[in-house]
Amino acid sequence: MRNLSKVLLGNAAAVAFLCACSGGQQAAPELTVSGINPADYDTTIAVAYDYESRTFVADTANAKEVKLYTLKNKNGMEVCITNFGGRIVSIMVPNRDGELVDVACGFDKIENYFPWNFETDFGCSVGRYANRINGGQFVLDGDTIKLDKNNNGFHSLHGGFTGWQYQVYDVVDASEQSMTIKRISPDGDNKFPGNVEATVKFELTDDNAIVINYDATTDKPTIINMTNHTYFNLSGDLNNTIDESILQVNADNYTPADPTYMPTGEVKSVEGTVFDFRTPKAIGTNFADKNPELEAAGGGYDHNWCLNTKCDETQVCATMTDPRSGIKLDMYTNEPGVQCYTANFQDGTRPGKGGIMYQKHCAICLESQKYPDSPNKYTLPGWEQSNSIVTPEKPYHSYVKYAFSIDEE
Repeated sequence: MRNLSKVLLGNAAAVAFLCACSGGQQAAPELTVSGINPADYDTTIAVAYDYESRTFVADTANAKEVKLYTLKNKNGMEVCITNFGGRIVSIMVPNRDGELVDVACGFDKIENYFPWNFETDFGCSVGRYANRINGGQFVLDGDTIKLDKNNNGFHSLHGGFTGWQYQVYDVVDASEQSMTIKRISPDGDNKFPGNVEATVKFELTDDNAIVINYDATTDKPTIINMTNHTYFNLSGDLNNTIDESILQVNADNYTPADPTYMPTGEVKSVEGTVFDFRTPKAIGTNFADKNPELEAAGGGYDHNWCLNTKCDETQVCATMTDPRSGIKLDMYTNEPGVQCYTANFQDGTRPGKGGIMYQKHCAICLESQKYPDSPNKYTLPGWEQSNSIVTPEKPYHSYVKYAFSIDEE
């Protein structure tokens, strides 16, 4: 049996304590531009789920090394990433005054990402399957695959209890402006079929864009739907909400969801609804309307838009700007959908970077994806581009780019 323990190894705080007790004079730590001490991310960890106690536990026998990695470009833009869950921790971009500001919610210390402290998807590389699978099951080649219902007992969400956001990715390559991480997912991992080898490559370009390429292979048919779950706040101050941020989504349709956040299978026009972002409008425009669909999602958006770009990664699929900072974000993807989630369940009790207490609507996630529950619905009208089945002959590839600039309007 594996040795399961809640004792974390390699805790950076313990190292600091021993240094202090030695009586030696210690130099001040060199912080990232975003103010993070990389030593606070140095640890070894593996996460497991104990089904008997229904709790997350540390798996010390399989622990791997975790660190914080920093990408920088010629403009001074900085992106900090940890290989624990492949998470983007901070993104420093220039505002209209040329000042570098953080536009990604996250945490100062690695332990705040551990699921026994906080169950959080902040910044992570999600796998095997991003978003929800209805009832935690689907049929593949005539076999019914039954997954864990880790989404309030209703559905499978983001790959199960120990989805890839809680796994340590191996670092394949890390340089000044790019980083590639790898995850070997064995057959039966969170009850998904097939041995899968997946990579995520982050690139920071000199025109201030973050490009992410996801690739995966399998030895037998399975489903894969990876995404990035960064919580974006372009205001220049993570204390703010994104209610005033302006969003435009290039989508004529969306997929309505039931009260458990599961798409019904319908593809519906955004015309005349709160989901119409074809022309730019403030994200919070309809938050106070008590709209039933928004209320059912926790008082905001947690829905999939069917992109007009039709998997053309050269076209802008969504744009967000913020009048307070002047920062603009253009999103591109080869995926058919984008999930817009407006941090509806943050409640001001979770301390983030610099002691900021993340409040409701503190950020928006723009998740490139196959439509939610595509393994059960990809044969429905309007869902054809959302087939998430991957085979040995048909490897997986997904692309997304988040391009930052200054809004000139």
